[in-house]
Amino acid sequence: MGGMPLNDMPWWRWRANVRSALHMLSDPVFQQECWVAGREGYGDVTDAVYRLVEDTWLDNWSAEKYVGTVFRDSGEAALVDVAVLRVLRIMHQVGADAPASAYLGHHGWPEAVRAAREAHVRLAVGDGHDPDAPPPPLAVLELATRY
Repeated sequence: MGGMPLNDMPWWRWRANVRSALHMLSDPVFQQECWVAGREGYGDVTDAVYRLVEDTWLDNWSAEKYVGTVFRDSGEAALVDVAVLRVLRIMHQVGADAPASAYLGHHGWPEAVRAAREAHVRLAVGDGHDPDAPPPPLAVLELATRY
């Protein structure tokens, strides 16, 4: 998350968690090298989904609710909504405790990755970051969002 303007959005910690999740969900190379390979420090698909919806409750209502607090505008919110719906649909079909390979092998996964990528790019660019940089380990997110 290096260099992310952590204090320009009122609920920046929530934004950091959503961005981290979208970043990981949007990167197929990362998914193979970290989630499928079981690489330490990056969690798994379920961890990413949890970061995406845990504080925001985006599994219950639209990201539009957070425009001005977590998301900069309706465009960001709309892209996040699409990504959340696609990822959650797959999670409900394969199960929360399924291995990464079950998610990645799901027929809808490429669309979920594409939606997460669109949202990730919009949020990363909005925060002045390179959307093509690899996702940082979760320890970096923890340090960045520590109270």
